[in-house]
Amino acid sequence: MKIIAYAYSDPLLESSLDPTNWGWEMDRIYHDLGKRSELQQLINDCQTEAAVYLLIRRLEELGDSVEEVSDRLTTLEAMGVMVIATEQPYTSENANLRAQLLKLLQEIQRQQRSRRIRQGHARSRLEASPPPGKPPYGYRRGKGKYTIDRSTSPVVKDFFEQFLLYGSLRGAVRYLAKKYGKKISVTTGRRWLTNPVYRGNTAYQHGEIISNTHIPIISQEEAAQVDRILRRNSRLPSRTASAPRSLAGLVVCAECQSHMTVTRVTQRYQDKEYLYLRPINCPQLPKCRAIAYQEVLAQTITTVCRDLPLAVAGMNFPQLDAIKNNLGDAIARQQEILTQLPALIETGVLDTETAKLRAYKLRTEISALQAKLATLPPVNLRSVAQAVSIPQFWLDLSESERRFYFREFIRQIEIIRQDNEWTLQVIFIF
Repeated sequence: MKIIAYAYSDPLLESSLDPTNWGWEMDRIYHDLGKRSELQQLINDCQTEAAVYLLIRRLEELGDSVEEVSDRLTTLEAMGVMVIATEQPYTSENANLRAQLLKLLQEIQRQQRSRRIRQGHARSRLEASPPPGKPPYGYRRGKGKYTIDRSTSPVVKDFFEQFLLYGSLRGAVRYLAKKYGKKISVTTGRRWLTNPVYRGNTAYQHGEIISNTHIPIISQEEAAQVDRILRRNSRLPSRTASAPRSLAGLVVCAECQSHMTVTRVTQRYQDKEYLYLRPINCPQLPKCRAIAYQEVLAQTITTVCRDLPLAVAGMNFPQLDAIKNNLGDAIARQQEILTQLPALIETGVLDTETAKLRAYKLRTEISALQAKLATLPPVNLRSVAQAVSIPQFWLDLSESERRFYFREFIRQIEIIRQDNEWTLQVIFIF
């Protein structure tokens, strides 16, 4: 008894089948990719073979329509081939299951209708056209791509500028509501910040992204800065990213390991206020005492000015440059292959459909490499560290501006208590 298998894969929708996944020891495996020439060869071979078992995953792989599936199934069974569908309740030699063929054919019809819709979406992806659905706020649909909506895009641009200036998502959301009357939730604001469309890219299923498909609202440099701020804010306690004080969310008591919050104390009939840092959840008895906010702020500025240039000088910049150069070289190689595809079509090495598939894969790989490159620290980190190591730089900033720069460099500030005295240790991000 001879056992063979047949599988059909649509290159637009799925990857090629792994022959080892059948779980049976096969005499031969026929596999078609896009066309069904191997299926015809299978039928020709079965005319000279006796008592053959044929394994397929699903009946709809035998054709592109119900009629084709039914005709080829009849042809195979007329030659004595026992057809077994591994993912459907169908076996040629089982009369009870054969009675379900009509029901299976109806299912096949639905599956093929779904496949045609997905094939249409896949062809749109190959052309870098937008996916189905409503375009993001700030864009509208043009001829095969997103185009800027001049009436709403300034709102989105202003939202990003506000976030980049102060590093506060909730603050940017409140700013839109106050200036434009555009009310969005914090969740929607976060989706805006991470939406590839605003960066000039188009995202498809499974997270695949193609870069430079339309005019962006923010530049690549701004997008990289947005990502850095989001990563930085994700390390902070909830709601401290938009807190008005620059040290909020950064200070931890080394004694009780509790984060410290900023509290405001006022006196009756007086306008003056006093700010303190106190532990939020201190288990000690007696509890760790509060510390004057301005004293911690002044000590933090002194420590940053002293230690930040040393910390940056200790970074391995040659290794960082090597990583950037390797990513840049990989992007250049992929782009060079992309430029060679039209010539390969003209010479007949590739057909148009295969070339489009290859171009799509190359563009998604380039986008992934560019995303990795954008996550690396900026090249001018050493010069920035020198600029911010001047005390007057920090003293001239507002609290919101100081908050932005602190979080750009500082991971955590630890208050180390010794009797009635305290010192602090600044832990930098790098």
